[in-house]
Amino acid sequence: MSQFRRHRRLRRTPYLRDLVREHRVHADDLVYPMFVEEGLQGISPISSMPGVSRYGLDALRKEIASLSELGLKSVILFGIPREKDELSSSAYHEHGVVQEAIRAIKAENPDLVVMTDVCLCEYNPLGQCGLVRDGKIVNDPTLELLAKTAVSHAQAGADVVAPSDMMDGRVAAIREALDAHGYEDVIVLSYAVKYASSFYGPFREAADSAPQFGDRKSYQMDPANGREAMREARSDLEEGADMLMVKPALAYMDVTARLRASFDVPIATYNVSGEYSMVKAAALQGWIDERAVVMEMMTSFKRAGADLILTYHAPDVLRWLREEER
Repeated sequence: MSQFRRHRRLRRTPYLRDLVREHRVHADDLVYPMFVEEGLQGISPISSMPGVSRYGLDALRKEIASLSELGLKSVILFGIPREKDELSSSAYHEHGVVQEAIRAIKAENPDLVVMTDVCLCEYNPLGQCGLVRDGKIVNDPTLELLAKTAVSHAQAGADVVAPSDMMDGRVAAIREALDAHGYEDVIVLSYAVKYASSFYGPFREAADSAPQFGDRKSYQMDPANGREAMREARSDLEEGADMLMVKPALAYMDVTARLRASFDVPIATYNVSGEYSMVKAAALQGWIDERAVVMEMMTSFKRAGADLILTYHAPDVLRWLREEER
């Protein structure tokens, strides 16, 4: 009989499989995206994202206390302001909704790593990520407002600012502004590779940020392009980004792997709203084992090379990981 490799030897028992497992998901890997609504009392469930809610400030503090006990170490904040205007002034107001949320979280848990989404789409009535003039999203005039927003977040106590707008040059503008105001230690996590994806649908409800005209394809990336992702990532590193993100996660693991192979900075991936809601919908129908599917997804993100996973599944994953430790 010809000799052949018996690969199954290493899969024979659960303990053997644990010994040779190449990738593991840890609580340290997770960043929980949270929505904070100005003036809201309590919470407001998001219908298209079962289990996810908008929070008022008091409810936010309570939720942070609970999540901290589970072992959560980082959140990223999205704000829903009471008022919107053409200059997105609520985005960089000293007492804006995100700025106050940062202070509330730091008062509850000073050690929690607070990241903030830096963009204008939630703060202007047109729902675009940049300033709009004569029906066009203009790049360079937007940079000043993004930089002001990032500085205001740093002043409130943010540890990491994460520009998601996809304007050219925004990392350089933000880094320069942070340094000029004495915030050299604030980290820039760039949404370096953000695709014009169909997976964002539920987020638009959650953040009240749907475009009121056209789409975002003139600044977010074409899903067909992979080499372009490398150019975007390289530019952001040259401009001063400390970490890079790929968004969405599930359909773009090849891109995450390419960034991991090319750059030695931390790589994040964003398991976005549509990916989350598809799993939740199938689980509610009884078609899948939610826990098994979610953990398989988280492991796949790690296998692709992600160091950080932004995911709405974070509270459940934290509970499951704790159960496995017992």
